Amino acid sequence: MSNSAQQTPSATKEDTRTLLRTGGGIFFTGIACGAILFLTGGMGPHGPHNNAGWFTLMVSLCCIPSGGFALILGIAKWFGDRSR
Repeated sequence: MSNSAQQTPSATKEDTRTLLRTGGGIFFTGIACGAILFLTGGMGPHGPHNNAGWFTLMVSLCCIPSGGFALILGIAKWFGDRSR
C-alpha cells in the first residue's frame, strides 16, 4: 500500500472535502448574490428595479438550492466518514 492510500482515522476523504468545498462555495455565492440584490435597488412589487437586480436574483435562486443540497450531502458524508 502506498502512503497516499493510507489515512489517519480522523482524515476527511478527498471526495468529501470536494463536496464540502464545492457545495459551500456555490451556496455562499447565492447568499452573496442575494445580498447584492438589495444593494442594486432592492425588490419592488414587480421584481427587481434593474437588470443587475434581475441577474443577481436569478443567480441566487439557482445557487442557493443546488449549493445547499451539495453542502447537505457533503455534511452527511462527513458524518458518515467519521463513524467509519
